[in-house]
Amino acid sequence: MKTLIRPLVLSLLAAGITTACVSQHGGGSHDAALKDALAAFDRKDYAQALRVYRPLAEAGDAKAQFHLGVFYEKGYGVAQDAAQAAAWYEKAAMQGNASAQLNLAVLYDDGNGVAQDYSKAHAWYEKAAAQNVLAAQNNLGLLYANGKGVAQDYGTAFKWYEKAAMQGFVIAQVNLAELYEEGLGVARNPALARKWYENAALEGNENAKAALQRLGK
Repeated sequence: MKTLIRPLVLSLLAAGITTACVSQHGGGSHDAALKDALAAFDRKDYAQALRVYRPLAEAGDAKAQFHLGVFYEKGYGVAQDAAQAAAWYEKAAMQGNASAQLNLAVLYDDGNGVAQDYSKAHAWYEKAAAQNVLAAQNNLGLLYANGKGVAQDYGTAFKWYEKAAMQGFVIAQVNLAELYEEGLGVARNPALARKWYENAALEGNENAKAALQRLGK
């Protein structure tokens, strides 16, 4: 099975802050501050972005807490500190922030900034997956396929891979194809394996391209 997918695409995550945070706090000066933070992030002025995110995070804003966690994990404008990242992700995750739930799960999965704990990784992936976070659905599939934090169960792995694959998550498409190819958790079906490899290959996935070569395409 494939390695864990890291969801830290900062430019995309940062772009998602405005609507959610403004609806939580009501706009006005808060809205303007968030726009300033986004503009600062885009021009790589992380110090200015932090001047906005930190007080909001300390005041309990879940989106700002999530972003502050990302800054600590990636070392944007601060010393890289996975433990601080985990602390801020947890604050946001406890408020239901799906991106924070996913990132916190990855930290537990890797033992990065926290003691490795597959059971906690599973719990946080499950919460994010319930909010339709595709990377969390894929990573849940990986836990079940590898028997980490849960009993090994290829049928459940198949369920999560399929859920993400059907929504276009490329790595899940490759993982799903592998289950069809190997007959794990589902009846062996070379035609469906090829179909999912082809879908992923069209998106440029190198593992899928190699699989198609192996299958003789």
